[in-house]
Amino acid sequence: MVRAKIRRSRRGKIPLAAVVLIGTPLGIAPAVAAPQTFNTALPVAEDQFVARGQFLYRKIGDDPTPAGATVNVLSGIAAMGYGVTADLAVFGILPYLDKTLKTMTPDGQHIARGSSGIGDFQIFERYTVYRRDAPGRTFRIAPFVGVKMPTGDDNKQDNLGILPMPLQTGTGSWDPFGGFVMTYQTLNYQFDAQAAYKINTAANNFAFGDEARLDASIQYRLYPRALGNGTPGFFYGVIETNLVHQGKNKTNGASDPNSGGTAFFVSPGVQYVTKRWILEAIVQVPVVQDLNGTALKDDFILRAGFRVNF
Repeated sequence: MVRAKIRRSRRGKIPLAAVVLIGTPLGIAPAVAAPQTFNTALPVAEDQFVARGQFLYRKIGDDPTPAGATVNVLSGIAAMGYGVTADLAVFGILPYLDKTLKTMTPDGQHIARGSSGIGDFQIFERYTVYRRDAPGRTFRIAPFVGVKMPTGDDNKQDNLGILPMPLQTGTGSWDPFGGFVMTYQTLNYQFDAQAAYKINTAANNFAFGDEARLDASIQYRLYPRALGNGTPGFFYGVIETNLVHQGKNKTNGASDPNSGGTAFFVSPGVQYVTKRWILEAIVQVPVVQDLNGTALKDDFILRAGFRVNF
């Protein structure tokens, strides 16, 4: 679906704001908490599946130009993981996206442009290369590698013409990514950390800037305070941090000075964990945003969802 509408006003111009969704990873072991904004090194049991559904709402604004542009992104994300062996797991992620840009033209018209549809599919594998187990605790390190495939639409248009690439539901490009994740888990808390890099290739004479990120998460069991037999579930408090750097976008090989930069998020959240399923929610709050030129800044990102093992 594509839409565009115009009404008269007295303000500004249309910036080509970059809207890049942060990928939503997947990974969980039974009866434990896990990061909500990135991956974990805990295994998926051999020949078992884990499914994840997540709702995402991202609000972007703080436009320094007279246009007063804002971007809203709604996404429903479906993910599935399969344990090939005790050490090797394969994951697939497919989003449904709804993007809306509201801004104003130089002659004072209000404009709303946007699109919705299936986004780009991601597939990756994760392999445990190091583990150290002890009573009541475990430590694991697992590298991962994958690719984002161009399954979304990268040529949508409205009555104003072809939409800017940041408003498309797909990029049209094959983008490899990889990194590693480590997890230290005890009976009371779990700590996860990730380093990842994504290479964004060109399509339609356009390429988003490459993305590098460092993530960390701690999940602490708040209830019950003491473990005992017959406890149906566990309530965790979660704090995560995300340091994301993105290079400048390029059109016909020329860098866009109003794109890319570095952002740091602090993200409080909660999880309710049972043996087979998890309910969770988290809010990503930008603390530092050192972006280039007039690139739009995040106001917040809200995530809520569930995970099921079977």
